[in-house]
Amino acid sequence: MSLQDFQLELLAPARTAEIGIEAVNHGADAVYIGGPGFGARSSADNSIADIERLVAHAHRFNSRIFVTMNTILRDDELEPARKQAWQLYEAGVDALIVQDMGLLAIDMPPLQLHASTQTDIRTPEKARFLQDVGLSQIVLARELTARQIAAIRAATDPEKCTLEFFIHGALCVAYSGQCYISAAHTGRSANRGECSQACRLPYQVVDDKGRFVAHDKHVLSMKDNNQSENLAALVDAGIRSFKIEGRYKDMGYVKNITAHYRKLLDRLIEDRQYSDQPLARSSSGSTSFTFEPDPNQNFNREFTDYFVQGRQIDIGAFDSPKNPGQPIGYVTKVNPDSVELELSDRSKALSNGDGLCYYDLQKELVGLAINRAEAINAAKGLWRVFPKDPLPGLKDLRKGVEVNRNRDVNWTRVLDKKSSDRRIGVWAVLAETDGGMALTLTDEDGFTATAHTTLPLELAKDPATALDTLRANVSKMGTTIFATLDVQVQFSQPWFVPASVLNPLRREAVEALERARTRGFVRLAPGHVVEPPVAYPEDTLSYLANVFNQAAHGFYAKHGVKVIAPAYEAIEELGEVSLMITKHCVRFSLSLCPKQAKGVTGVQGQVKAEPLQLINGKEKLTLRFDCKPCEMHVVGKMKTGVASQSRLELLEAAQGVPMTFHKTRPKQEFGH
Repeated sequence: MSLQDFQLELLAPARTAEIGIEAVNHGADAVYIGGPGFGARSSADNSIADIERLVAHAHRFNSRIFVTMNTILRDDELEPARKQAWQLYEAGVDALIVQDMGLLAIDMPPLQLHASTQTDIRTPEKARFLQDVGLSQIVLARELTARQIAAIRAATDPEKCTLEFFIHGALCVAYSGQCYISAAHTGRSANRGECSQACRLPYQVVDDKGRFVAHDKHVLSMKDNNQSENLAALVDAGIRSFKIEGRYKDMGYVKNITAHYRKLLDRLIEDRQYSDQPLARSSSGSTSFTFEPDPNQNFNREFTDYFVQGRQIDIGAFDSPKNPGQPIGYVTKVNPDSVELELSDRSKALSNGDGLCYYDLQKELVGLAINRAEAINAAKGLWRVFPKDPLPGLKDLRKGVEVNRNRDVNWTRVLDKKSSDRRIGVWAVLAETDGGMALTLTDEDGFTATAHTTLPLELAKDPATALDTLRANVSKMGTTIFATLDVQVQFSQPWFVPASVLNPLRREAVEALERARTRGFVRLAPGHVVEPPVAYPEDTLSYLANVFNQAAHGFYAKHGVKVIAPAYEAIEELGEVSLMITKHCVRFSLSLCPKQAKGVTGVQGQVKAEPLQLINGKEKLTLRFDCKPCEMHVVGKMKTGVASQSRLELLEAAQGVPMTFHKTRPKQEFGH
């Protein structure tokens, strides 16, 4: 195995270059960020100049910058996308994250290409194919178990393809790239970065006779992903890039969650340093923090480790898609203008600006923001809070209600300040030379730089402390990216070196070492493409393959696919189809799965397990269940008005030339 197979990459998100810089400072080995366009988060774009600035900072630590270009593209967008890719290459980025295979069929720069989660990688065959067509890193589906990940690792080559996996953040309930509800209902395509998040809405769940199975439940809303307890298992399964979700997230989230996983991965690396397969981080330096990372402090819908350890019944955030926070106490009294609370932990305190919340009688989350907090008796945990909103509007607030805190203003203030320090270790040697002395710095990556100065040598007045003083002064790295690990003074006599000489000498050596690191930085090599072209695992592609341009069509044809349907966004699938495919199963979560029980008694008698229907206002979706792969399909069709408007927009973009891929469309069934 190569050294690369033992390197672990912590991959953090960035909405902006400023957030990306702090992700690096808080220990990220790589950062992914949106470019000027074609990213799957439509409002998280960044200029080439900002990305170039982020690249320069990241490369100082040997951290990498990946740019998302992971939407599916129309034919008229391929050339602008190609130009953007070259601009990003010239800006120094390390890789592009892509979904559209059309990009592999045009003149792209010599950059690594990574397969986005939108490419829906669930099988060893799909993973091997993507490796063999030149994808150097692939983001596996979030729904995989550790055993399935290991099977994919066994089918791929760790020297050619790195496996990446989401370890934290919001969960998309659908297999990524396999959700079209937004496109069908609003014309906003999730595959083009404009998801309307229908999965976070409340639904009535009814059976085939119209009987309610669940009322106003967010049955497609998942808890947030948290793999903190599974990192070792994921490493053993073959994951080497650990990805944090969150290109819409704020600075505090990125700082805190990056720091949290940095500490966990560093601990794992330390634990295995003497094993037969020692691990290492893939970038340089070490990171210290002014705070103790805590994922519970950021917005979350409570946590799940999803399917990594097998199917579990408690993966959904059905009651609310909001942040419930952490339990902090109980209401003891409701006054006309204030609420009195008793905190469960008397060591805690409330502050002006804190956010509280509680569940009303319908189990809906109600926010209670604090305008002013007063301690009645802090030693006994008794507090009085004055809410920002009028008390009569706080539904079902009463004595005995449990209250959570979902915003700790003091925690937020800590992260508003400088909260990390990332340094690269160096060894220093100060030696006398003919007519002066030289300072040589060697960093942990093996880069070396030497600075010289002329100096008439004279003995120190206090020889006993001279060497200690010199070592201490050489060690002072100030605000540089370096930290001194050891200083050797190679003098024949305890010479006196004034600070006016030593300080510029040290500064010159540091600047020379930075230049040496810049010259020595090695860009990632593009992936290896197997020739002759390998065959795609299937010879027929439905709309689920998201083929939206002629280049992508040509790519799949080159790899042996005989029949290629256009993407759902081409507005050719107007009947009922699977608008979402998901590993999450509503009837399993509601204890209606045939594998759980033969039948379950509902409100009005025996509830039939299939089909079920989801209703939100005028929107209706049908749930069908494919038990062999244990998947759920959310079935519906595109609205007539949406189809008409989307078709007009497509014709305008294509200048009146519609996209045609084949004459006979393959028959679509929900299970395919």
